[in-house]
Amino acid sequence: MRAAFYSRFGPPADVIQLDEVEAPVPAPGEVRVRLAYSGVNPSDAKARSGTRPGVTKPPFARVIPHSDGSGVIDAVGDGVDTARIGHPVWIWNGQWQRAFGTAAEYICLPAAQAVAMPDGLDPQIGAVLGIPGLTAAHTVLGGGDIARQTVLISGGAGAVGHNAVQLAKWAGARVIATCSAGAMDRVRAAGADTVLDYNDPDLAAQIMDASDGAGIARAVEVEFGANAPLLAEVMAPNGTVAAYGSGKDMAPTLPFGPLLFKAIKIDITLIYILPEAERATAIQHLHRALSSGALIPAIDTVYGLKDCAKAHEAVMTPGRAGAVLLQI
Repeated sequence: MRAAFYSRFGPPADVIQLDEVEAPVPAPGEVRVRLAYSGVNPSDAKARSGTRPGVTKPPFARVIPHSDGSGVIDAVGDGVDTARIGHPVWIWNGQWQRAFGTAAEYICLPAAQAVAMPDGLDPQIGAVLGIPGLTAAHTVLGGGDIARQTVLISGGAGAVGHNAVQLAKWAGARVIATCSAGAMDRVRAAGADTVLDYNDPDLAAQIMDASDGAGIARAVEVEFGANAPLLAEVMAPNGTVAAYGSGKDMAPTLPFGPLLFKAIKIDITLIYILPEAERATAIQHLHRALSSGALIPAIDTVYGLKDCAKAHEAVMTPGRAGAVLLQI
């Protein structure tokens, strides 16, 4: 089969290769998926770059990247119902702690990680449900019902944030979102009631005004460290900050006093290790929102498998309007 892979860290054009490799065979409890699309995420590019502290070489001799994808089951291992063959699926954790992800014609993985797609779902959309979709669903809805609550979503134009805006609106929340000035119309079209420029020096006051002075019940946060002082100002008492990123400040200093006297809960999400029951709930939320037409994940660019390196560059380029895919 054809696959894109790397064996050392470095810039994508220098280290990503395309070649024929042996097609996998499903082990007991596994399915094999003939892939249609591979979802490319910033975490994939960061893993390939070798910039993570303390990591000096790839964890495997050859890494086929990417955790997300979609396709059709074409074979099953012992213990898996053969009736699953021929069914379209989307994939989560394809390359998490494994050597071989979705940047290939086939992948074998545990049967539970190949999720039956809702009828008629575009396979491009299926390929972005793993990391961007599940992260949005859990950070928005993982704490329970948010109907009639005020939810703040930072980075509302990003792949996770754009999904989060749609899901929060679908769930009945009043949605305040932040983004760059150039993306405000797009975030507003996704359903946000109020869209604010995250660079505005009066952002805290604007958020409080948009919440009628009550503050934020739940914040979905992509830059936790950089925004911690802001959150301490705008969160309502007993509110929750659902944080899934802090790239600008990975060792934040927290304003503990203001957070303490509001009893703010900090819920940090790493979607790769989400417990089984919580993942099942997030999948159910995604499927219901997709089937009702309330969620339409955005796709920015689709590359061919041979352009995997370009896809890694694109996913780390600011200002993209949606997810990046490889068509296999």
